[in-house]
Amino acid sequence: MELDSATLLDQILEEGLITPLFQPIYDLTTGHIYGYEALSRGPENTELFKPDVLFPFAQAQGRLHELELLCRERAISRFAELQLPGLLFLNVSASLLSSPDHQKGMTLAILKELGISQSNIVIELSEQHPYDQNGLSHQSVEHYRQMGFQVAIDDLGAGYSGLRLWSELRPNIVKLDKHFIEGIDRDQVKREFVRSIINIAQRLRCSLIAEGIEHQQELDQLLELGVRYGQGFFLQKPNALPFTEPHEYLINQASQRRRFHNQHGETVQTLCRPSIFIESTRPLTDVAQLFKKNKDVFALPVLENGKPIGIIRRHALHELFSTPYGRALYENKPAIAIASTEVFIVESTVSLSSVSTMFTDQEADLLNNEILIVKEGLYLGIGHLKDLLKRITELKIQNATYSNPLTLLPGNVPINHEINRRLLAEQDFYVAYFDLNNFKPFNDYFGYAKGDAVIQLVGSILRSVANTDDNFIGHVGGDDFVVIFSEEDWCQKCHLILERFASEVTQFYEDQELIEGGIWTKSRDGEHRFFDLLSLAIGVVNPNPKVCDSHHFVAELAAQAKKSAKQRGGNQIYQQPYQYYYEEDIPMEQARCCS
Repeated sequence: MELDSATLLDQILEEGLITPLFQPIYDLTTGHIYGYEALSRGPENTELFKPDVLFPFAQAQGRLHELELLCRERAISRFAELQLPGLLFLNVSASLLSSPDHQKGMTLAILKELGISQSNIVIELSEQHPYDQNGLSHQSVEHYRQMGFQVAIDDLGAGYSGLRLWSELRPNIVKLDKHFIEGIDRDQVKREFVRSIINIAQRLRCSLIAEGIEHQQELDQLLELGVRYGQGFFLQKPNALPFTEPHEYLINQASQRRRFHNQHGETVQTLCRPSIFIESTRPLTDVAQLFKKNKDVFALPVLENGKPIGIIRRHALHELFSTPYGRALYENKPAIAIASTEVFIVESTVSLSSVSTMFTDQEADLLNNEILIVKEGLYLGIGHLKDLLKRITELKIQNATYSNPLTLLPGNVPINHEINRRLLAEQDFYVAYFDLNNFKPFNDYFGYAKGDAVIQLVGSILRSVANTDDNFIGHVGGDDFVVIFSEEDWCQKCHLILERFASEVTQFYEDQELIEGGIWTKSRDGEHRFFDLLSLAIGVVNPNPKVCDSHHFVAELAAQAKKSAKQRGGNQIYQQPYQYYYEEDIPMEQARCCS
């Protein structure tokens, strides 16, 4: 076996029998490709096909660095051949620099020949390998940085020294080990670790990539935490011909977030105020004069090519100039010499809630008051902590007023606003009014806790089935819900909702109650009666914007449709006859149930 493998390894190295695979790394906030990690495979159907066999065997044979150089060359060549977008991430052993196999400038020569800029190449140094010996890690980082490459630490958290390496090496990118990603949606401890790592990355201006995303729930949790980049089997497995298009799920999620913030949220741009600023090369004596002329200005953003890189605060400059020889030593130095980087620089599209989280994650002794707001990296203006706190408080009061506390779904005011908006835009849409049959006797019989759980179940099912970019889900109150559909498949979705509810509501009953098909309890008039299992009635209307002039009209029509659905009993969908909400000269159709 060993002899055969050794011969095979010789053949691989001599004939270049390495197949590069590429796993996309996505910008989770937009769905677009950020880059690709290059992975290597040996000849298929051989014992050296898998990397966890190939690389250890090459190391045992003393030929690991030959193999790494071959893999690097094949990955770069194939990346150029496929014309893949974004960055190329290459796994490199730092100890390669001390190897006689290492040829300085080899990678640059390959890139130049293929027309690829070294700024598009990221060198990954993995914590899983013992490369922090004899100063090699520092030597490696400086070597690759001087050549114009970006540097990443791979598998952060897989070993004991990750945070120390991060602080010492200051990489451009950190890749978070899959251990912290697996089950993060169910593990509070992992979430707290990741929050801390996000905070450190933000302060060090370092990009963070989550590895090993294998389930949708993990991805959703990472998005909620604010992780921007990620890779994993849920997004795409390594492939010789990888995807180059944006990821559909991420695109949909980004669209939903934009829609939510447009209707229910605000971005940090609402805090933005124009302010004077200074260029990084401007002498500090000019900065002192600006503070003197502008008594109400306590901080000046420092810009370089239109981008903020720090801030100078009035008190800090005053303290510096007040020291012996302070003014004489510093007044002719450029602003950048004393600019503090302890400041938030935030894109104008970031939600207020996200900015609030950034502030609360700060250490108390580093709490800052200023927010430098940018648009695509260019300076727009400045915001302040007190304005953020004031607006967050206002929004919380507003959300508490407008959202249902049980399901946290939008209540009457947002529902009415959405209907009016669609009527004004003359959109074609369907309003589905959901109501539970036999809910009051169920509530009286089982108690309010179980009743609330059923209401939460309905809200959860609606979110699961109807939660797309174009639909709107609201909770009127009690057991009444509304879904505003833009899609033509509203009927199929309503049927799916009924099927899900009929299946899942059974968990609230005992076996005997399920066998009997209901419960015996008192009715509204005090009589002991039998009530069927809970079911869901759905009344649907398709308003004509030329006739329905407001949400009041639509609400009345939807209530009539819901009443008709309830009268039929059981899980029913009933669409209101058209004559109730169309002009009189349009032919009348009969009332109908959706089928």
